[in-house]
Amino acid sequence: MNKLKIAIITGGIVAERGISLKSAKTIYKHLNRRKYIPYLIDFDGKNFIEISSKKKLSKVDFSFSKDGTRVKIDLAFLMLHGSPAEDGKLQGYLEIMGIPYTGCDVFVSSLTFDKQSCKIFLKDYNIPMADSQLIRKGEKLKLKQIEKMGFPQFVKPNKNGSSYGITKVNEKSEIKSAIEKAMQFDDEVIIESFLKGREFSNGVFRKGNEIIVLPITEIISKNDFFDYKAKYENESQEVTPADLSKRDTATCQALSKKIYLALGSKGMVRMDYIKMGKTFYFLEANTIPGFSEQSLFPQQIVGAGMTVKEVLDAVVDERMK
Repeated sequence: MNKLKIAIITGGIVAERGISLKSAKTIYKHLNRRKYIPYLIDFDGKNFIEISSKKKLSKVDFSFSKDGTRVKIDLAFLMLHGSPAEDGKLQGYLEIMGIPYTGCDVFVSSLTFDKQSCKIFLKDYNIPMADSQLIRKGEKLKLKQIEKMGFPQFVKPNKNGSSYGITKVNEKSEIKSAIEKAMQFDDEVIIESFLKGREFSNGVFRKGNEIIVLPITEIISKNDFFDYKAKYENESQEVTPADLSKRDTATCQALSKKIYLALGSKGMVRMDYIKMGKTFYFLEANTIPGFSEQSLFPQQIVGAGMTVKEVLDAVVDERMK
């Protein structure tokens, strides 16, 4: 059997570059060597570079030369957080070249990367969500409308991940500086009403014709909220499976499956929630979830009694059959 040559695309020139590199190394470690030959491919903003040989990939057919042999990639495994992968740009490029790739397609990636557009799309599916407003760069602030949402509020980039540029705003005087901070990462800012409750995350993927909803993780941040340090610098406690009743567990997992299907998702997607009272409020869908050793999705795979290797097999099989 010929082994599939898989390009694990990572890096990028975004704030999440370091996280992408860590995630890609985990994928590289766990891909089944009996079935695949993996290559770590760093995108430096202009070129795709095979990390071990430092060779640039052809932008015509995505091949490269290694040890005197021309390597033609069979599948791109996308593990680049932020743009151009989570917003669908890279998927469009790969489709033009006829190279299969893991995860969601151009439209779904673009939609979920735009938090406000995703919320608008899901409203017709009766998904519980926090009130929100979108502010574009250069627009005049309508502070009275923002104040009507009440305080505290969360101000964050509309199209960015890993909690970069997010601020919890407690009063009117803090709004402008919070928007300026978020604008460092995007030209659109989303302002959301604060939901006081417990924070949860739930991963979903496809295995053949079956949609697998993984165990739920509760995130207990040592900080005021689940910010970058809480996510990636061990300043949070993550409990998998979460301490929830059977009914609440079933409710959250059913909601994750509903959103996954409503969006038309493929591959691994992680849904984030705030539970307030009996209701799980949807925050966002991560179509290329973090996959470092500290990340939530691998924790949930282990919690389900599965191996990372078998989940990666399923993700690859989904796109190659």
